[in-house]
Amino acid sequence: MKIVKGFLAIIGGIIAGSLINAGIIFLCNALFGAPEGMDLFDAESVKAHADQLTAANFVGTLLAHQLGTLVGAFVAAKIAPARKMIFATAIGLWFLFGGIYACTLIPAPTWFIITDFVLYLPVAFMAGKLAVGKNNVPKTLQK
Repeated sequence: MKIVKGFLAIIGGIIAGSLINAGIIFLCNALFGAPEGMDLFDAESVKAHADQLTAANFVGTLLAHQLGTLVGAFVAAKIAPARKMIFATAIGLWFLFGGIYACTLIPAPTWFIITDFVLYLPVAFMAGKLAVGKNNVPKTLQK
């Protein structure tokens, strides 16, 4: 049963994080606008219009990546049967690798790439800590 629950933790974390990520990307493009003719579902289209994206578009994307990681890692840690921080970190790594891959497809400013890459794992760690809470502290250490 622990294996099934672990598998569900990873899948649930990836799905939850991806939904948050996509939702924020769409919301930010609706709020800040997207370049005329850019298709968010086509990497070549996004690449062709990347020079027309504003700083607000990149900040929105950064927010989407990090909140997606936060939610995904939190969900994974909550579902995980044990070693919850490992599951949260695994989700952080999943999204980090996704971010690295996306940067190979779509040109982005250096400030965005550095900030994005640096934040994935600390955000996943924070989500894991939030998910674990006080319940994971041995009773002898609780007051």
